[in-house]
Amino acid sequence: MALDAYLDRIGYQGAREPTDAVLRELTFRHATTIPFENLDPFLGKPVELAPEALQRKLVQSRRGGYCYEHNLLLKQALEAVGFDVTGLAARVLWNGPEDRITSRSHMLLQVNLPDGPKVVDVGFGGMTPTGVLDLREDVEQPTPHEPFRLIRRDGDWWMQGRVGDRWATLYRFDLQRQHPVDYEASSWFLSTHASSHFTTGLIAARPVKEGRHALRNREYTFHRLGGASERRELRDVDEVLEVLERVFDIQPPDVPQLATRLQQLFES
Repeated sequence: MALDAYLDRIGYQGAREPTDAVLRELTFRHATTIPFENLDPFLGKPVELAPEALQRKLVQSRRGGYCYEHNLLLKQALEAVGFDVTGLAARVLWNGPEDRITSRSHMLLQVNLPDGPKVVDVGFGGMTPTGVLDLREDVEQPTPHEPFRLIRRDGDWWMQGRVGDRWATLYRFDLQRQHPVDYEASSWFLSTHASSHFTTGLIAARPVKEGRHALRNREYTFHRLGGASERRELRDVDEVLEVLERVFDIQPPDVPQLATRLQQLFES
């Protein structure tokens, strides 16, 4: 783990010790600096999860990624600082019926501190928690953005975020330790299969101090904290590239198929 390069990437210059304060600052800076994006699957390129690949893409090339990339990179950094970290897996329920059984297609982290276990997740796109949650049942917990809570149901923990005046479920998970090999198959499916939403459309998200930026194909939205959401349709490929670079701080890959793939967003 090139820890110095990672900390420089997220703009962190503080202490390097496994404390609650350091965990919260690293989590917030990672979530608000490294964007969520799916350009590689969108371009037909499988996602690599090897440590050196994550470092090369998210740190050196100033790109983003999806849940496995974000949380594996953060896990490496936290362990380098001295934290005790366990990788977990979740079944995503966002924007769908809560009684459905989905695959374990999402990664999150459990970080064990002297005052108890914490839940960290810097890779859930438009609803990424920007704070650290205590693994406590049915307690509303503030973050720099929306409040979140964890409830228990059907033997699992359920992650919920406050959206307007309601609690929306993001996913359900248990505390079984996952290993890198457990993530490979799911990540391969998500980044290559024709039915995966990561291969069929463009996605980007980035929380900032004032709210959350979101891009879905050619629709750009800014969800202002405590205010109304602002939406607009992007006009053409050049504007999509400009928004990716200026708003999401993504350096798009310099490949010839990118313009062609983006143009298809305006032909559907």
